Amino acid sequence: MIEKWVYFFGNGRAEGNAKMKALLGGKGANLAEMTNIGVPVPPGFTIATKVCDEYYRNKGKWPKGLAEEIDKNTAKLEKAMGARLGDPKKPLLVSVRSGAAVSMPGMMDTVLNLGLNDEVIEGIIKRTQNPRFAYDIYRRFIDMFGDVVMGCGHEHFEKVIHSAKEKAGVKVDNELSAEQLKEVVEKYKTVYKKHVGELFPQRGRDQLTHAINAVISSWMIGRAVTYRRLNNITGLLGTAVNVQAMVFGNMGVDCGTGVCFTRNPSTGKKEFYGEFLMNAQGEDVVAGIRTPLPLKKLNKIMPPAYKKLTGLMTKLEKHYKDMQDMEFTIQQKKLYILQTRTGKRTAEAAVKNAVDMVNEKLIPKKEAVMRVTPEQLDHLLHPHFDPKARRDCFAKGLPASPGAAVGQVVFSAEAAEAWRKKGKEVILVRIETSPEDIGGMDAAKGILTARGGMTSHAAVVARGMGKCCVAGVGVLNINYKAGKFNVGKLVIKEGDWISLDGSTGEVMKGQLATVEPTMSGDFGKFMKICDDVRRLGVRTNADTPEDSKRARDFGAEGIGLCRTEHMFFEGGRIWPVRQMILAADDYALMLSEIEAAETQKEKKAIEKKYAASKKQFEGALRKLLPVQRSDFEGIFKAMKGLPVTIRLLDPPLHEFLPQDKVNQAEMAKRLGVRPAVVKAKVEQLHEFNPMLGHRGCRLAITYPAICRMQARAIIEAALNVRKTGMVVLPEIMVPLAGAVEELKLVKDHIVDEIKKVFKERKSKIKYMIGTMIEVPRAALTADEVATEAEFFSFGTNDLTQMTMGFSRDDAGKFLKEYVNKKIYAADPFQKLDQTGVGKLVEMGTKLGRKTKKKLKVGICGEHGGEPESIDFCHRVGMNYVSCSPFRVPIARLAAAQAAVR
Repeated sequence: MIEKWVYFFGNGRAEGNAKMKALLGGKGANLAEMTNIGVPVPPGFTIATKVCDEYYRNKGKWPKGLAEEIDKNTAKLEKAMGARLGDPKKPLLVSVRSGAAVSMPGMMDTVLNLGLNDEVIEGIIKRTQNPRFAYDIYRRFIDMFGDVVMGCGHEHFEKVIHSAKEKAGVKVDNELSAEQLKEVVEKYKTVYKKHVGELFPQRGRDQLTHAINAVISSWMIGRAVTYRRLNNITGLLGTAVNVQAMVFGNMGVDCGTGVCFTRNPSTGKKEFYGEFLMNAQGEDVVAGIRTPLPLKKLNKIMPPAYKKLTGLMTKLEKHYKDMQDMEFTIQQKKLYILQTRTGKRTAEAAVKNAVDMVNEKLIPKKEAVMRVTPEQLDHLLHPHFDPKARRDCFAKGLPASPGAAVGQVVFSAEAAEAWRKKGKEVILVRIETSPEDIGGMDAAKGILTARGGMTSHAAVVARGMGKCCVAGVGVLNINYKAGKFNVGKLVIKEGDWISLDGSTGEVMKGQLATVEPTMSGDFGKFMKICDDVRRLGVRTNADTPEDSKRARDFGAEGIGLCRTEHMFFEGGRIWPVRQMILAADDYALMLSEIEAAETQKEKKAIEKKYAASKKQFEGALRKLLPVQRSDFEGIFKAMKGLPVTIRLLDPPLHEFLPQDKVNQAEMAKRLGVRPAVVKAKVEQLHEFNPMLGHRGCRLAITYPAICRMQARAIIEAALNVRKTGMVVLPEIMVPLAGAVEELKLVKDHIVDEIKKVFKERKSKIKYMIGTMIEVPRAALTADEVATEAEFFSFGTNDLTQMTMGFSRDDAGKFLKEYVNKKIYAADPFQKLDQTGVGKLVEMGTKLGRKTKKKLKVGICGEHGGEPESIDFCHRVGMNYVSCSPFRVPIARLAAAQAAVR
């Protein structure tokens, strides 16, 4: 079978259609489709995308048979137009344009007016009696061909025409006379010869060959490669090349050209939107040399053309069932459509379009949810920088939490809080954050860290707060003592202004102008459409009543993760926690010795021996109980009957102790001990790898009184809130269990304590006990774990860390290389590693449900708010995903899109 490389369109018939985008590119497929449905499109042919692929495989050589097919289709085009390439009497002029399967506006090259030479120009003058038009298109062609095809920069030609306008005393190009333009053409040829080293080519076929190669080569031009990388465009063969007969908007006052949209691309409003110029070519509209007119004015200048254009706009939108971005030209009062494509639009417009088109019955709900990207929705939820603002970027890190933040640099949480009290806006800059920084993080407009990844403390907390955060900026050299940081020779001191872009990871000098997000009524309607389509539940990760309410307002259907440790840092409650830690060793020894004792007498003696430590440890828990109970009451009330999953204490105890001498001395004074005691405790609790250390359920096994206190606080709070008439659905989650025996031991303590509460209160409430699957062994033995768990929640932050052997706080330094070298498709802490970690998640889900058919399964790692990971969760058959409050709408959309797929 002979390979077909070229596809013709014209005279009401085309060899392609809209479904052939992969082969013909978006532009070529749409030109074919428009031809087939009777839209007035200048004829032409499309060189398929596979030619581009072959071109690069064969080191810049055309595939066999392509030249012959181009000749054949050129002859076909000449016949359709009644003109020939290079014929002075009936000259055919063509445009040569790019067109990939995915729209990449302005990223690749275009050549217009191809086919002109010295003889053809004379023929056009005789035929049109319009020498000004002829010399205008010739000078444009020499400029564009020289710049795009032969590498003779546009600026060289610009100097010539600028000089001509100055000499003529005019401001814009179309004020130059025919004679003046003729002189420009001659000077352009001189510029071309000087920089290219040869005369301007006169044979049309040579021009066409060079232009086709230039357009194909533009597939790998820097800006096109960057655009594909930034927009995650992969898997394409390359660009198609569209060779199309030229029509002219610059032949006189009855000609024009313009760009139009079937709806307003900024607001989404249903109105004919666009702009045009009379007596101009297409590039004039976007070049800014002349000010275009709004589309509606065409109705006054040329009513028949306007009527036909708006009729075609309506026809094409109905045909494609989406907002269209169209290019048109009017040549001597006759209208031609040069291109249509799905219009790029703002996030606000995308949401409005989707809602309106469902209401208009143009598209079904399933199609509507695919019209808005998660990134667009994210953009609506966070402030962002004014796109016109100049960026002075001096460093780049991980885009840990989206949004835009501008503030003065401070280096400590205390400074952030103090400066905010004075009415200042600050950016908290830390080497890395810890739970102790929470007050400063709350006070800051944004957070910048030198270390840490997408699931570091800074990233997780910032996302929960809806704060902008850039993490892992390894080039920052921070000097706390001097109150400054430097990046190379650049020094930023405390009080200096910087701007953070949490969506790109950029760190910039100075104060960039920001734009606040706006929520329209269409936003709520769109989210309702998403809810009608999705099957996966969406919960939130929230630790406070404020976060809980915010998440509910965003549509969360419950809390999938409430981290109790964050509560211990609020107000003065850190002090009983520290009091408890100082007594913890003796208290654990007491429990161990009591367990080994054989008689009651021995047990009493042991209790007496450790009485002081027992009093200190349990006294601290008694102080914490009412504040924990109050916390849970606030959250239960905020969630108004929705389920709340509360994770028992998870981090290692050293995180609650000060690491520096000044704060250690303050702790010693506050708790009435010597500083050496505090220092010794800090050193004793130090672990080489705390994430794999004494934390999670391991703490509950050593200190069961802690999990008992928390279980009591949860159930007492639930009973108290139920008394007010509210439904309460508490779910108690045991973290870090790797073996069913661990879970059973902790669960027995929880159940025993809850029974005591029920007996004391003479009242009961339904509750669930489950576990967080974050240790690989728990996933591998999930059938056993499910005998004791009523639900699983995959903690994929730690599961990724333990499965892949990466420290989530340190891996950010080198994971970029892994992605760049295609070892992994993405940072596994940003997007779930579906082939590795995902296998454990799938296995754990299947094994768990083998034991308990209706086992509830969710995910509460940061992946719960990432669209591709949500799609995976849908396919695995989870009941819900859980994410930070500001990611809830994105998760709702991603879940709906997963259902459609």
